[in-house]
Amino acid sequence: MPVNLHAPDPKDLHPVAGLRIGTAMAGVRKANRRDLVVFVLDEGAAAAGVFTSNRFCAAPVQLCREHLSGQGGVGGSAVRALLVNTGNANAGTGADGLARARRTCVALAEQLNVQPRQVLPFSTGVIMEVLPVERIEAGLPKALAALRPADGAAWAEAAEGIMTTDTLPKAASRRVTIGGKPVHVSGISKGAGMIRPDMATMLGFVATDAVIAPALLQPLLREVADRSFNRITIDGDMSTNDSFILMATQKAGHAPITSLESAEGKALCEAVAEVAEQLAQAIVRDGEGATKFITVRVQGGRTVAECRQAAYAIAHSPLVKTAFFASDPNLGRILAAVGYAGIADLDQGLIDLFLDDVHVVREGGRHPDYREEMGQRVMKQSEITIGVDLHRGTADALVWTCDLSHDYVSINADYRS
Repeated sequence: MPVNLHAPDPKDLHPVAGLRIGTAMAGVRKANRRDLVVFVLDEGAAAAGVFTSNRFCAAPVQLCREHLSGQGGVGGSAVRALLVNTGNANAGTGADGLARARRTCVALAEQLNVQPRQVLPFSTGVIMEVLPVERIEAGLPKALAALRPADGAAWAEAAEGIMTTDTLPKAASRRVTIGGKPVHVSGISKGAGMIRPDMATMLGFVATDAVIAPALLQPLLREVADRSFNRITIDGDMSTNDSFILMATQKAGHAPITSLESAEGKALCEAVAEVAEQLAQAIVRDGEGATKFITVRVQGGRTVAECRQAAYAIAHSPLVKTAFFASDPNLGRILAAVGYAGIADLDQGLIDLFLDDVHVVREGGRHPDYREEMGQRVMKQSEITIGVDLHRGTADALVWTCDLSHDYVSINADYRS
């Protein structure tokens, strides 16, 4: 069961003017389930994206980068549609996979009367299997017939339509006032396994009706990604298909945002970041087999980079994660992970370790007041914070992760069956 996560209520998801969404059952991998989603943007909208740093990236990731770079790279203002399929990743498929991904772009472009380069394709599912492009082509008319303004119900259906091993759809919304006008931000994500930065989501799509200079979308998106999807890990396996897209329809009616440092720019960035953080945390809460949501906070580093090193060493450790699943306060495993994180001149005699408010380690050794039952009390909770203080600087970093259970092995052992 997901950790303190519930399916989104469509009434809580704000509409985004200038965007339409349609879903369909195309039978990409399984029958009778939504597995095809189309986003259609009005002319004048802008889009930007960040993608997996896995060098064995999927064909749709390659095409998205190509299509966005062909429009200036930042804020691809000519993007008119996104096409998402689940059930097949179209990764590890070579030149044939690229050709099939292009064919899906052509098919949607022809029906929308736009150029293929104005379509961004996305796929998620099993790696190294041939994309059944004929099923996608056959499903497109159904998805287009279902197109409707991006209201709460449309967002909720789209969230369901991009799921793979997720147990629940994931969606979030915020409303903020900019220039006296209401501005809406809504988005969806999917992912439950093969999650690790950078990027660290399987798929994420966020849209806003804010009016913003297209060139600002890419830096805004990168800042938001670093605050959200680049802070999560489930199993340390980086996906071939990770994609996070931000769309701005320019329909809110306020004066254009021309600087991210302006009050308006900061307000929009905060709203987008809040949506992205909720979506990113939802992925961890729905981690395959997860029973606990764990925040790892490392502070007192000389640089953010070394704090992140230590945080991810803890979050990726199978020994740490299985101890938390068992509620076993075998907390030396955390210290071992910090020690092998790669901080060459780390002084273990300075390190403090906390579980929530329980001071476990002081100056590199067991705190004299610490008792194992204190640690076990915290570890039985569904939400836990691990705090590490390196006492060597002022930098800090935050990572969200989950435990590792028997079900994780079962889910992934049976994934293709």
